[in-house]
Amino acid sequence: MIPVSVIVVSRGRPGPLGLCLTGLGQLCYDNYELVVVADPAGSETVSALGLAHRIKSVAFDLANISAARNAGIAAAAGAVLAFIDDDAVPEPSWLARLVAPFADGDVAATGGYVIGRDGIRLQYGARAVNALGETVESTAAAQTPFTPALPAGFRVKTEGTNMAVRREVLAGLGGFDPAYRFYLDETDLDLRLAAAGARVVLAPGALVHHAVAASDRRGADRAPRDLTEIGASAAVFARKHEPGTAPEAVLARLVAGQRRLLIGHMVAGRLEPGDVGRLLDGLAAGFRAGWAREIVPLGPIGGPEAGFLPFESRATGASRHIAGRVWSRRRLRAQAAEALARGETVTLFRLSPTALRHRVRFHPGGWWEHSGGVFGRSARGDPAFRLTSFRARVAREWARVAAQRQCR
Repeated sequence: MIPVSVIVVSRGRPGPLGLCLTGLGQLCYDNYELVVVADPAGSETVSALGLAHRIKSVAFDLANISAARNAGIAAAAGAVLAFIDDDAVPEPSWLARLVAPFADGDVAATGGYVIGRDGIRLQYGARAVNALGETVESTAAAQTPFTPALPAGFRVKTEGTNMAVRREVLAGLGGFDPAYRFYLDETDLDLRLAAAGARVVLAPGALVHHAVAASDRRGADRAPRDLTEIGASAAVFARKHEPGTAPEAVLARLVAGQRRLLIGHMVAGRLEPGDVGRLLDGLAAGFRAGWAREIVPLGPIGGPEAGFLPFESRATGASRHIAGRVWSRRRLRAQAAEALARGETVTLFRLSPTALRHRVRFHPGGWWEHSGGVFGRSARGDPAFRLTSFRARVAREWARVAAQRQCR
């Protein structure tokens, strides 16, 4: 089994980091280490979870996700490096599915799919990106790993919260470019991988749930609070991948795209009208700073000082699902905690006799909790109301997620 280093970068979000690490402790994979690059608050979370001696901790407190990821790469000893954000939680089968394509020695990188905040709908699936940073939905295959068909000028797009790269390839490319402090960092890597002729495969079954935790740049509702670094990174990206393009043209395109997004947030009530102008001013200021930002040629990242530190997953291979009515919450959660203590991967269905829409979340206690109405919608395309029995609905929902929750 390929040794894998899972790298998590965290700054200012100790709560989500704890949830992420709890999920990472239940992976169906027998040969991985955890590398956490974190600020002091994140380091305290690692200690509070009793993980200080079981993982590699890297102290880092700069607002630069690319530099932080590079620090993680430098400490990682796995043959493959997998990345997940601190506000995401992986399905138990995530790492095994993300890494499986590397059995083919020609595969240099893989990307998985990302589930949105309701725990059901897809946030990011198969996508492609071009040198303008424009993304399009790509042709998707079944649940088996595949290389998508790409439009002219486009390359495979991976997501920074769900991707993996061979260490020798990523370290040889110099890792992530620190000129991108936030935004477009993995997109820049995608284009550099393509330029190097690297083969990238998408693994649809490798799923992470992305909660989009609040930060100094955006709220929990995804409404932006500051676009400065987006502007700066867009400028760096254009300088690297659109050489010769006038900055005024790039900025005009950027402002037009961001204005559409901001107006959408305003219409939804997540922003005030006055916020739009302020945020666009910050975007332009950041763009000007990014156009003048130094871009340093990337050199190879060396090997780690410490050897591979295997992490013992709590997953034993046993998986259980528990179901009950919404008013039995306390009893059901007690059962979930007991099963979890036995090393089982636990899914809890807590349904009401309503047509409420379903939601899925990873409970801080360590189990997956599904809530909603017996008659309500879960998957996209479901009717708003479906007449069914409690038992049949539980069976249907378990069938929908069973493959993700079981170690095979």
